[in-house]
Amino acid sequence: MAEESKAKGNAAFSSGDFDAAIRHFSDAISLSPNNHVLYSNRSAAYASLHKYSEALTDAKKTVELKPDWSKGYSRLGAAHLGLGQHDDAIAAYKKGLEIDPNNEPLKSGLADARAAASRSRSAPPMGNPFGDAFSGPEMWARLTADPTTRAYLQQPDFVKMMQDIQKNPNNLNLYMQDQRIMQALGVLLNLKIRTPNEDTDMPESSSSPPPAERKRAAEAEQAKEEKRPQNETEPIELTGEEKELKDRKAQAQREKEAGNAAYKKKDFDAAIQHYSKAMELDDEDISYLTNRAAVYLEMGKFEECIKDCDKAVERGRELRSDYKMIARALTRKGTALVKMAKCSKDYEPAIETFQKALTEHRNPDTLKKLNDAEKAKKELEQQEYFDPKLADEEREKGNDFFKQPNYPEAVKHYTESLRRNPKDPRTYSNRAACYTKLGAMPEGLKDADICIELDPTFVKGYTRKGAIQFFMKEYDKALETYQEGLKHDSNNQELLDGIRRCVEQINKASRGDISPEELKERQAKAMQDPEIQNILQDPIMRQVLVDFQENPKAAQEHTKNPMVMNKIQKLVSAGIVQLR
Repeated sequence: MAEESKAKGNAAFSSGDFDAAIRHFSDAISLSPNNHVLYSNRSAAYASLHKYSEALTDAKKTVELKPDWSKGYSRLGAAHLGLGQHDDAIAAYKKGLEIDPNNEPLKSGLADARAAASRSRSAPPMGNPFGDAFSGPEMWARLTADPTTRAYLQQPDFVKMMQDIQKNPNNLNLYMQDQRIMQALGVLLNLKIRTPNEDTDMPESSSSPPPAERKRAAEAEQAKEEKRPQNETEPIELTGEEKELKDRKAQAQREKEAGNAAYKKKDFDAAIQHYSKAMELDDEDISYLTNRAAVYLEMGKFEECIKDCDKAVERGRELRSDYKMIARALTRKGTALVKMAKCSKDYEPAIETFQKALTEHRNPDTLKKLNDAEKAKKELEQQEYFDPKLADEEREKGNDFFKQPNYPEAVKHYTESLRRNPKDPRTYSNRAACYTKLGAMPEGLKDADICIELDPTFVKGYTRKGAIQFFMKEYDKALETYQEGLKHDSNNQELLDGIRRCVEQINKASRGDISPEELKERQAKAMQDPEIQNILQDPIMRQVLVDFQENPKAAQEHTKNPMVMNKIQKLVSAGIVQLR
């Protein structure tokens, strides 16, 4: 059951629902408090919400439970880095590399931590120029007054970040890459802060200068304005050094455009030459690196691709480049790692790299790549774990515990059996029976559906599903399930008995022969059923119901329509209407 909660948590994490992921991982931890992987996963979810203190607590627990597991130190380093504890982050990443010297996520994390520490040491101490903007209740009042930031106040992670900044304005540096924070800063300082443009396809276009170049151009223009006399209207001439710099950048852009053209023609050697030349001319635009990495990726030179991506991330951090460019470099690296994983059988480095890219920018393409990598990892694990003989042994153990009866232990062995052989309908049927005994109806219904899907002729699947639907008081659905099963075994006594019980319950509702409490419960449950909702919202069916009450002649015509009567029967079974 802990594994199921973990799986739900992983699915929620992959879809970007980090709050749900934390809930599921917490449920799993309550069932298996010594499982280091669960704390590691929850730490990652907390970090994705910028809740670095909670992420640090879980990372420390991970390392405590499994001190020889390198990923624990990756989580520990990421949490320290998020809190601005650069030296601690560096120490954590180094410790992990002592265990696994070739671990790429640890190497990348260490590089990020060192770059952050370098920036922190070289940055002038902040007084802080924004301190007043974040002080007192005025901050919340101004954010509430602005329609854009007012919506952000409904998002818990945004509120938590603003609270952190209010406690210590220096923490603003931790959240500068979040566009919501930048928008809030603009509101508080009464400035208009433009958000970055959306992603462009690779190779990166040269139609507009990169963010770093736009910033430098604006600064240069401002400096020229300051130098210009007030009565002067003509721009001053560039110095020799400024002109040379401008020419080199223009030449670099031309090389990039030539590289893009060569890439489209699949002339990869020429593309690499052009991108390399562009890098020599201008080392402050990381798109030249990411484009060359893409060429290496197409050529199957994955190691070279990864090196260029790592350089792009490191240089991008130094230049404070657009966070989307950093995310693009990480995504490209993850793609190369996936290609390599097909030989190494290790998808974990790629998964961690994609997750890291998503913390920079939640790009749908990156999210899809992450989901694909996790799916490939799961399929590989299933292939390596597949053993029908051991699966049968575990199923028999489950049967023994079912007879005792010890249903939780039986579920445990059935689950292990399915890990060894996920295509055995008998095991799904048996586990569905266990879930029914434990009152876990949704889980049992899911197993029964899988059982029927794997083998539509396996009658036991229909009896399991019908029984669960009957216990859930969905008598019309249970009746349909039993009738479907009879198509494969018309003399099966379990199916016939199930049909009899369903008809009895449906007739009771039709006669009104049920207690008010039971009727109320059945109606409330039915109103949550999408099928019932669609019937009641259908204008034609509403007219049919009116006819049954007020127009007997028309009602008699309706009874000749099988589809209409089928829908009426569903409403009767649900206790919504009564036929007298």
